[in-house]
Amino acid sequence: MADGDMTSGNLASQSGVAQPEAEVDRKFAEPLIEPLRSALFDSRQRWREFVLLTADFVFETDMAGRFTFIGPDPVLGWPAPALLGRSGSEILAEPAAQNNVFLPAAIRQRRQVWLRRQDGSLACLRATTTPMTDVEGRIVGQRGSGIEITEEEDRRGEIITALRRNEVIDHILWHIRQEMLATNMARAGLGALCSALGAEGGAVIDLHRDATIEWRADPVRHQTTDVPEEFVEVALEHLCRPHQAGPMPVAGPLGERLLVSSCAARLGGAAAVVLWRGITGRDWEPEDRAVMAAAVGILRLVLEQESIQQDMARQARTDPLTGLFNRRAFVEEVERRIGRLDRERLPGTIIFVDVDNFKSVNDRLGHEAGDQALVITATLLRATVRPTDLVARFGGDEFALWLDGADEFSASERAEALCARGPDELAHLAAGEAAPISLSIGIATRWPNEGLDLDHLMRRADQAMYNVKRTGRGRWRVAHAASATDPH
Repeated sequence: MADGDMTSGNLASQSGVAQPEAEVDRKFAEPLIEPLRSALFDSRQRWREFVLLTADFVFETDMAGRFTFIGPDPVLGWPAPALLGRSGSEILAEPAAQNNVFLPAAIRQRRQVWLRRQDGSLACLRATTTPMTDVEGRIVGQRGSGIEITEEEDRRGEIITALRRNEVIDHILWHIRQEMLATNMARAGLGALCSALGAEGGAVIDLHRDATIEWRADPVRHQTTDVPEEFVEVALEHLCRPHQAGPMPVAGPLGERLLVSSCAARLGGAAAVVLWRGITGRDWEPEDRAVMAAAVGILRLVLEQESIQQDMARQARTDPLTGLFNRRAFVEEVERRIGRLDRERLPGTIIFVDVDNFKSVNDRLGHEAGDQALVITATLLRATVRPTDLVARFGGDEFALWLDGADEFSASERAEALCARGPDELAHLAAGEAAPISLSIGIATRWPNEGLDLDHLMRRADQAMYNVKRTGRGRWRVAHAASATDPH
């Protein structure tokens, strides 16, 4: 026992007063607290830097979707402090609730989101979000990060746009290839363009002039439906302005949405393509304009081909010197009209005209003077009949006229006027000549349903004209059914 007491006393005297265990722990822990705090701060800072290095946008929000943390600074051009406490919906391109990544969700999500930069432009981010919870597991906010993929999305959008544009152009070309004639190709291409862009209608407005160098009364060359006159005026105004690159959206008189593009042909003339949507239709987007620009390039080639075909057809049907119908075109057109006149029970009259003493003028004064005489005669014939009547040069100094609905009495009045005016109009070409230039005329009328074919009618008129030439010239004669008499 003594030994034991002695031992205990010795230990107590050596250690002094007994110390509590907490104080002993604190004494040994205090040298470690600061290094641990510093290590923890360094760790958090390191992870924060790692996050900011691998993400373009990190955030934390409360239950209302307000920012409680945001980085880096600045973020998308916004100073980070300026966004703290503000709702994340303010920088969403589409702030609808179902698209708001800043509102807490129950599960981890990955989605693509468009945000507004401070300058108003848009940035596309691939975002990952997860709910924040407290110690009891209750959701208290949202945490997320995002990587900007704007350039990648733009390139993807450009590829999609290019593919769609190619599909539209292929659609237009397919419709064009189904046709043989350029005129039908143009109409098919215009219709396919309207269909592809969701236009209510479309038209090609043409400012080509006719053979008399006058503006055509109706500038609508092709159309998919009736074209309001106001739309034609808008297109004409567009063509009169200085050249503008690409299709231009234009407002119609009642707020309709028009898209107008010049379509200048290399063969001369001016044309425009106009598409329209109603006042309730959507606005024309840049992609619509790009598609139309590509389609107009195709239509321009088709319109040029159409002009070439029309010019070739016109040359095949007209006299190159006077611009009148040739014999073949005249006969085809008269035969087409005879059927209508029979149905309407109306007569039709043919007039043959020959230039008297033309050969002497041609021989003595030269072919240039002879050509001038023919052109003057053609102009006189046009001026004497109605615009709906037909005038043709059969060859040499022989001409023919067809008068719809006119009988021999009406034709005789015109023949009398020609016989009177002809020598006056042509007198300067025959100055000093022994025989003046005059006109010899033969007339033949076809009555409805009498069964008289055109060849027979033409022979009667021709015979009447030569009877005039043999009996004095410069007069007119009517060929009746029984004979070719009655000179005047």
